[in-house]
Amino acid sequence: MKARLAYGKSGIDLDLPGLEADIIMPSHQPGVPDERASILKALDHPLGSAPLHEWLKPNCSICITFTDLTRPTPNERIIPVLLDYVHNHGVRKDQITLLNQLGTHRPNTPAELAQMLTPAIASQYRIINHEPENPKAHVQFGVTKSGAPALINRHFVGAHVRIVTGFIEPHLFAGFSGGPKCIMPGIAALQTVMSNHGYRHISDPHSTFGITDGNPIWEEMRDIALRTGKSFLLNVSLNNDREITSVFAGDLLESHRAGCEFVRQSAMQRVDEPYDIVITTNSGYPLDLNLYQTAKGMGAAARIVKEGGTIIVASECGEGVPSNSAFERLLHAAKGPDELLDQLGRAAGPTPDQWQAQIQALCQMRSRVLLKSSMPDEVVRKAHLTPCHDIAAEVQSVVAQQGGHSRIAVLPYGPLTIPYLAQEEFA
Repeated sequence: MKARLAYGKSGIDLDLPGLEADIIMPSHQPGVPDERASILKALDHPLGSAPLHEWLKPNCSICITFTDLTRPTPNERIIPVLLDYVHNHGVRKDQITLLNQLGTHRPNTPAELAQMLTPAIASQYRIINHEPENPKAHVQFGVTKSGAPALINRHFVGAHVRIVTGFIEPHLFAGFSGGPKCIMPGIAALQTVMSNHGYRHISDPHSTFGITDGNPIWEEMRDIALRTGKSFLLNVSLNNDREITSVFAGDLLESHRAGCEFVRQSAMQRVDEPYDIVITTNSGYPLDLNLYQTAKGMGAAARIVKEGGTIIVASECGEGVPSNSAFERLLHAAKGPDELLDQLGRAAGPTPDQWQAQIQALCQMRSRVLLKSSMPDEVVRKAHLTPCHDIAAEVQSVVAQQGGHSRIAVLPYGPLTIPYLAQEEFA
């Protein structure tokens, strides 16, 4: 069995001679013939909304949000088309603010913004990194279900026209990315995000890949996003080559719902029974920049691994855990995943990054997790994971321990695929 795993920018080859494995990938969707034309058509023929040009009034202020460096959204191909469109309808550059949907992630550097948006846009437009920990950067819209203030970036809510861009993919606890998630948590305050991503919400069985309705995390994201007023959504779907396969524009919920159903058809992959070994990735760069993001690949594999089985994750983690992050501090404060879950369950309130730590720990309670990465072994072990230098050798070792009979699955693109067991009601 041979497969190419998405890992960093270049990928790695996996060769398992003499072994059989099920390679589970999204069903291929071709890229649209003309991305620019598809985007422009969607802006003029949106779902559940007037065309975008009817939103644009003389001297109106416009806030356009875009996803940060940890997302593979082709901002460099979407944002220029969107800006050309609004300029062709009389909007000046000084009317526009581009707002980076950082959520709780680190701010992107000027060089990274130029890479993401093109150097021309980075040098000619007002671009702001969201500030999740700045109390003055937000406006309150009621409270969350747990009573925390629901705070959203004031640059966004203060604009006459709000345009939300991004892409739609399966998400490990919000069901799907895109749509309301671009607002909450994309441009929400840290305390709001922590409340929404709290221990009980993450533990809910409906907080998982592919589920929105009935998912307490997504439903609260939706409710808070709607409190801010009307927004125009521009989301895309992508294939494994980062080509745009479809464009969804218009009403925040209606266009996102259409996008989720489109992505569901390619991403959902049914399997008959669980596997002894699941080899997964975190979809390569930029999604595998750090261990924090790698919970997504683990979570995808955990859906189909046997209790007590083995998960091997290939995630480059070029930025480390990251070092000195809240996520790293949570991992280091516990002796293992069981103690970590106990600490999180007994905590007086949510803490930053606890959601990823919780998901990683839940995966480890179900199975042994090995990590192929660029991080030093000591760093990997302190994160309660087992370093893996040779995936094929580790697989052969497990197979030998099981008498030569192991069910093996490979997820070359990790969380871009939603594997699910046949007995699950998952549709």
